[in-house]
Amino acid sequence: MASHRRWVRHLSRDYNARKALLVGLTNSLIEKGRIKTTLVKAKETRRMVERLITFGKKKEGSVAGLRILISRLNGNEANAKKIVQTLVPRFKQRPGGYTRIVKIGPRVGDRAPMAVLELVE
Repeated sequence: MASHRRWVRHLSRDYNARKALLVGLTNSLIEKGRIKTTLVKAKETRRMVERLITFGKKKEGSVAGLRILISRLNGNEANAKKIVQTLVPRFKQRPGGYTRIVKIGPRVGDRAPMAVLELVE
């Protein structure tokens, strides 16, 4: 049951399963640069990735900031370092909008709307 003024997509999962799903998708996007998923999952993942990159920009050069990124990525130290060392300098002058969602049509099995989520060049 959704509460008023609560802007989170539940994705038919409880809190822990939803968090694990989004962290997994976030880690995949940071590793590969683009992922293919359903449109709703892409929109939720975009929120998480953009917040992490913005946080990395604010806490650039901070050990505490790196540790917080590691914790938010469920201990994936390589991806946290990639955010700090690769993505933050790449998006230094960009005020936001680090990702792009491209709709690719329905999935064959269940007609779910599919999309590609990618990091902007």
